[in-house]
Amino acid sequence: MSSTIPADEAGRLLAVRRYDILDTPTDGAFDRITALAARRFGVPIAIISIVDRERIWFKSRHGIDVAEIGRDPGLCASAILGSAPHIVTDARIDPRTLANPLVAGAFGLRFYAAVPLTTGDGYNLGTLCVIGHEPREVTADEIADLEDLAAIVMDQLDLRLAARLAVTRAELAAKEIDHRVMNGLQFVSSLLTLQSRTLEDEAASSAVQLAAARVAAVAQVHRNFLEEAGEASCGAFVKRLCGDLARVLEREIVVESDDAEVPTTALQAIGLIINELVTNAAKHGAGRICVSCRLHDGQHVLTVADEGEGLPPGFDLAQQSRSLGMKVVTTLAGQLRGSVTARNSTDGHGAVFRVAFPSLSP
Repeated sequence: MSSTIPADEAGRLLAVRRYDILDTPTDGAFDRITALAARRFGVPIAIISIVDRERIWFKSRHGIDVAEIGRDPGLCASAILGSAPHIVTDARIDPRTLANPLVAGAFGLRFYAAVPLTTGDGYNLGTLCVIGHEPREVTADEIADLEDLAAIVMDQLDLRLAARLAVTRAELAAKEIDHRVMNGLQFVSSLLTLQSRTLEDEAASSAVQLAAARVAAVAQVHRNFLEEAGEASCGAFVKRLCGDLARVLEREIVVESDDAEVPTTALQAIGLIINELVTNAAKHGAGRICVSCRLHDGQHVLTVADEGEGLPPGFDLAQQSRSLGMKVVTTLAGQLRGSVTARNSTDGHGAVFRVAFPSLSP
């Protein structure tokens, strides 16, 4: 097999890995090329092959069911040694193929014509080849057509490589932007928190604190979206979020939450609901704030309770939903196919807001 190893085999194999084509699904674009090549030459078999370290894998195969063969005795391993077309008009009398088992064995290969699939930096990934069971001469026009088809194969491979690289670059850029946004939100939240501590006017200080809490909540939601893909623990997320809110609002927040796995996109809505209800509790209520997120009878039940004076007589949630904060809560609850209710605590101390929505667990 040493005679079929290119001089820079290590570099060639790196090029094969760079194109990331091995063991990929069938592709109609390549299948049309092999079908066209077989028709052009009037032979039963045409193959787009990629020569791996110890095997020859077929990206497209027309007229044959085998998906790959060993590198030895594959003729494509010999065809990639040079840049010119590799032509065997009668394998039974060609000294290069006399002992090849594909020729002497049951397969009965007699005719083989291949053009290397050459990268822009000069590496041969494999071949576009046509195979027949009868001896056959080839014309200059036929060879030119096979070269053109091989060039089209490389164009397709290059397009797919460029697309993958573009997607990778876009993903990296998006991650960089996301991290910059998250860091910017955290910075703004910290500045607002510091500012609130320097204000002598209590109302102004409280307003700045609430703004800082909102920014911190958005930052936590954004962080969770970046760090967790698909699904994440609701309990861990709620605890992290409430920890940030407690720090910014300088209030004690008690958290009770199940560790149910929910979609990351749903956690964004849950986080923003908690932020609005907690900041509202901090604004209107005194003492501790209790946050609970439980899974009960096929529903997630989120409650936020404070120890303040409670809801005023005649409190109308529908009327309050016209305010920006409650409108955010009801809109997000609607996205979760849930509902919002409010009542006073049974012990007469504080208000309790409850958001219930169908289970999001898998």
